[in-house]
Parts: sequence; structure tokens; C-alpha cells
Amino acid sequence: MSKYILIIGACGQIGTELTYTLREKHGCEHVIASDIREGNDELMQSGPFEILDATNYDALEEVIAYYEISEVYLMAAMLSATAEKFPMRAWNLNMNTLFNVLNLAKDKKIDKIFWPSSIAVFGPNTPKNDTPQNTIMEPSTVYGISKQSGERWCEYYFNKFNVDVRSIRYPGLISWKTMPGGGTTDYAVEIYHKALTEKSYTCFLEEDTKLPMMFMDDAIRATLQVMEAPSEHIKERSAYNLAAMSFTPKEMAESIKAVIPEFKIAYEPDFRQEIANSWPSSIDDSKAQQDWNWQAEFDLEKTTKAMLENLDNMDK
Repeated sequence: MSKYILIIGACGQIGTELTYTLREKHGCEHVIASDIREGNDELMQSGPFEILDATNYDALEEVIAYYEISEVYLMAAMLSATAEKFPMRAWNLNMNTLFNVLNLAKDKKIDKIFWPSSIAVFGPNTPKNDTPQNTIMEPSTVYGISKQSGERWCEYYFNKFNVDVRSIRYPGLISWKTMPGGGTTDYAVEIYHKALTEKSYTCFLEEDTKLPMMFMDDAIRATLQVMEAPSEHIKERSAYNLAAMSFTPKEMAESIKAVIPEFKIAYEPDFRQEIANSWPSSIDDSKAQQDWNWQAEFDLEKTTKAMLENLDNMDK
């Protein structure tokens, strides 16, 4: 019998591409997309869609029962930069949706959960280079605090109630298909759009701010890989470190100049600089490599090539 999958937050940066990938893999009718608002036409027409406020337990339970859902991908969240403006709204969204899904799994109404964590769980006292899987965290942002709390609750529900919940700590994500949603690493997507349309970009981070990043294709592949791994291989029930590449805005600009020589970049750091300063420069993801054979495929040069080519084709 085929399984039915629910994606919560399907209209977001990750949710959109995850929806397409899972529908291609399992069949459109078996992957139910949901969000608090409608998405783009392609997403809406590619399979079943439900308007859903995942903070509403009864509404969520009803959708899960109606479609006989066995797996939930909980992608709804308020990201780092936006969460700093609306701290309580961010906390309520990020935590209540997780509790609702964990409790449905505890009551055996769903079998498996994917919930994304983030490098935002780390803080200014975390080792910045090759940040290990288990280390001091002390996040200093609302988003990071909610993600660290979420990790602890995921592990608790696994240990106490045997809830099969899996998680990875996403670095900054780069995608040409969808725009980012208010994160501190958004510059790494905006810069490509501006490079093509205006041949210049003003970055909100300092030129030497090195952060862990990942091309979206790798992030989606990692998400499916951790969910498809046998349960006994998943040793981390908080969240796995995940890495691909680390670079600065200056290094990213140089990779763009190799393709668009006239491209220029300026720097006007804003409040997001303080957030970025509290995060690691690079991540040690050896546990993910060891437990479920994770390996990234995209470096900066390959990412820049893919971004510029695909965005250019979209405009034609």
C-alpha cells in the first residue's frame, strides 16, 4: 500500500522544491501540499493542496485523518531575520506546529516526521570552525532558541514515546526556483538575481563574513536520504549537522565575476550582521556521512554556474 505524505509549509523556499521532488518520486496524488496561503500556479496545479494553519491541532488532525497521512514534513517556520522582528509570533509558530505533529505521532496517527533544524542553534560561544555535532550551543536569536528547543523535544519524544522524528541542521540555502523567506543568509540568493538584472549588489553582511551554505539540490537530497535511511541508522534524534561549502560574500562575488566580469558589489551591514557573527564559519558533518552516507555534490563554483544559468533561462 502506498504511503501518503503531508508537507506543511509547502509554499516556502524549501517546501516548494521538496513538494515537486516528493511528487515526482511517490506520485502527485500521494503528496499533499499545505500552507497557510496559496502558492505559485505550478505548485497548486501539480497535486492536492490544502489551506492549513498547522498551529491549529484540530485542523491538522482532520487533514491527516482525511488523507490517511503516514509521513509529515514540517517545513513551516518563521526564519531568523523576520523572527527578530516578531519574537513571540515566531516562537508560537515554530514551537506549536512541532508539538502538534509530535503529539499526533505519539498517538500513532502518523508514522514518521521530518522537522528541519538549522545552524542557528549555535551561538557566539560555539567553536566557529568545523563545528562538531555535539558542542556548546547557546543560540542568541529567537529562531535559534526555537530550533534548539525543538531539537530537545524531538529527542525527548523519541526516547519517551518512540516517535520516529528525523532532523538535519540546514546551513544557508541557495535556490533559483524560489526566493528565500527572511533569513540571514538570503544575500546568497539575492546576489545572483541582482548580478543578472543590475550587474551590481549591495550586501547586508560584511565582505569577510564566512558562513556555511548549501545548494538546494543537495538540501533536498539530504532530506530524502535521512528520511529513507533505516531507523537503526539514525543515531542522532536531535538533529544532524549538515555541510557542503563555506564562503564569504567577497568569495561569492568573485565566483560571479568569473562569469559576469562587470559585476560589482558593495557592503552595507545591517542588523543581520550580528546574527551572522554568532553562527559557525564551517560545519563538521562526519556523523551524517557515517550514519547515512551523506555527501554534498555542489561547491561554490558549481552553485554559481547552476544559479546564473537557470535564472538567465527563466528570464528568456
